[in-house]
Formats: sequence, C-alpha cells, structure tokens
Amino acid sequence: MTATKTDSAKADGSWSEVLLVFLRLGLTSFGGPVAHLGYFREEFVNRQRWLDDRSYADLVTLCQFLPGPASSQVGIAVGLLRGGYLGAVAAWVGFTLPSALAMVLFAYGVGVLGNLESGWLHGLKVAAVAVVAQAVLGMARTLAPDRPRATLAVAATIIALAVPSSWGQIGAIVLGSMVGIGLFREQAPPEHAPLRVGVSRTAGAALLALFFVLLIGLPILASSSSSQALKEFDAFYRAGSLVFGGGHVVLPLLQASVVPPGWVSNEVFLAGYGAAQAVPGPLFTFAAYLGAMLQPSPNGWLGAIICLLAIFLPSFLLIIGGMPFWEDLRRRITARAASMPPWSDCCWQRCIARSGPQVSSVPPTSQWRSPHSCCCSCGGRRRG
Repeated sequence: MTATKTDSAKADGSWSEVLLVFLRLGLTSFGGPVAHLGYFREEFVNRQRWLDDRSYADLVTLCQFLPGPASSQVGIAVGLLRGGYLGAVAAWVGFTLPSALAMVLFAYGVGVLGNLESGWLHGLKVAAVAVVAQAVLGMARTLAPDRPRATLAVAATIIALAVPSSWGQIGAIVLGSMVGIGLFREQAPPEHAPLRVGVSRTAGAALLALFFVLLIGLPILASSSSSQALKEFDAFYRAGSLVFGGGHVVLPLLQASVVPPGWVSNEVFLAGYGAAQAVPGPLFTFAAYLGAMLQPSPNGWLGAIICLLAIFLPSFLLIIGGMPFWEDLRRRITARAASMPPWSDCCWQRCIARSGPQVSSVPPTSQWRSPHSCCCSCGGRRRG
C-alpha cells in the first residue's frame, strides 16, 4: 500500500463502537499509565484484534517521543485508526469522562468524603502491580525475542533506574536508537499490516503547526489580557505540551502553575492528587479537579471543562498531526532498525522504571491496616 493510499484509507469501525470499548476501559483501568498500556494491549491486540503487536508497538513508540500522557495518546491513536476523527474523540471521551466526573465530584465534596487512605486504595495498587508485570512479560516475549534486544532491554532498565526521571527514559530510547542503527541496519522490516491513517499530510502538518502557534501565542495573549479563562487555558495547555514521561511527571509543573499565583492552596492540590490515585483512567484528569477548585472564576464545572480541554488538546494535535508522517518513517529500514531496540527499551524501562514508584507506594502487608497517607508518595511518583 502506498503512502497516499494509507493517508486516505477509511476507518474500519464506528465511533460508537470505539466509545463503548473505551468507556469500559475508562471505568476499569486502574493503576496509572503503565498499567493502562497493559490493559490496552490485552483489549486491542488480544481481544478485539484491532491491531497486531507490531502496530501497537509502533503507536507506543511514537507516543514515547511526544510530550503528554502516553496512555491517552495511544488511546486517541487507536480511536483514530478504528473510527476516524470521531473515533479519536470518542476514545478520549470514553477513557477520560469517568475519572474526570469523579474528580469534579470530589472537588465539590472535599471535606465530606473523609479518609482516603483506606484498604481498598492499597488493594487497587497491588492489583496494578500484577497488571504491569503481565504487560512487561507479554510485550517482552514478542518484541525482545533475541539476545541483542534482550541485552539492550536490560541496559535500558539499568539506565532508567539509575536516572529516575524523564531524562533517563529519553536517554535509554536514544541509546537504543543508536545501537539499533548499527546492529539492525541490514535487517528487513518485519511484515505487518500498515497503519491505516485517515489523515492527509497536509492536515497533519496544519495540526502540528497549530500546536506550536498555540504554545507560543497563548502566553503572549494571556500576559496581555485580563481574562482569567485565557490564563487558565494557557497554563494547562503548556502543562500538556511540555511534559515528557506521562501523568505523574506533570504534577510539579501544574503545582508551579496554580499554587504560587494563589489559584489553589497546596493542601487542596495534594488532596486532589491523593484522590486522583484512587480513580481509573488517566491522571491528567486531575486538571478537572483543579479547574473546579480554582479561584477566581471561572471554576466549578466550567473551569473543569476549560482546564481538561486545555491539557489534552496538545495530545490531539501531536498524535493526529504526527501519525501520517510516522507511517512513512516506519517504512524506512533505518528507522525500523532504530525503533526495534527502543521498543525493547520501552517495554522494560517504561514498565519497570515507571512502576517502581507505584510499587513503592504500596505499603507492606503489616501496614495495610495502619494509617498511610496516599499523598505521602507524591515525591516518589513525580519521577514518572
């Protein structure tokens, strides 16, 4: 299939089908972005068979190189492939809406719900560890099948654990690319069905240009305007545009954006973070809670909608804009050679390094019945 045909291909499913599947995932996907990728692989590769393992690997690899919430971006990409533009929106709505509603309701009920540090919260964390482990083993068997790639995966794990930040993840991916270009240059790309992206290059380029226009233009407009809504939109759009490493890495940037100006107190911020760990779906829906709690107005439901749309808009622009070009890049043998080892890196360094804080936040069984603050792990989980 030529690149032109790929760009103009029609989706295989409907937006309503996509919405129902992602709504179920949005209601049941506990455990953070690493666990989400495991749920997605089980659903879309093994159960629904919308993608093969290689195509799913390509989507995750693409999202690794982009800022924003990786699991939500993968969901948007799957929705786009299955249901077109409406499918992308339906995937985001289905996966995001349950936790966003829960966070807004929590914002209205702060001080009424009582103790968040209960045993069921720790039980969810323990279950998430099992999901992460299953995802690591399943992807590793398929995507790191030989000694060179397995060795590279171990090296990536060491790097990610030694440098527990987004820089460690990016460094491991770059190292994998460099080694892959040297070791796998002569290998032919594996055969699998091409991603049928119903987006033209012209539309993709326009969306990517819009991403940068907003990133540069919104701060200028916000600084010269007295509109609080514009200031909120700018702050949350920048948070969604500049954060690599997924949900928990965005917390320091959000805190720096909303606490020093006095929009929310640090206590309110941390209370919302604790609640965000207890709900399914993407952690970026924490923005809905903050939008509902911000002072001055707009806040409440309007503020939640503004902040939620602003923080996810960069993901839509980058994923939909970048996918038409990713397909051509993937076809190149050199690009494939470079992307195979990074995916080996991804399936290990992302799952192991990023689940480390998640595992460490689960207390020993001897402490499960003792008070344990779900917010006390904030420092560890910020590493992403």
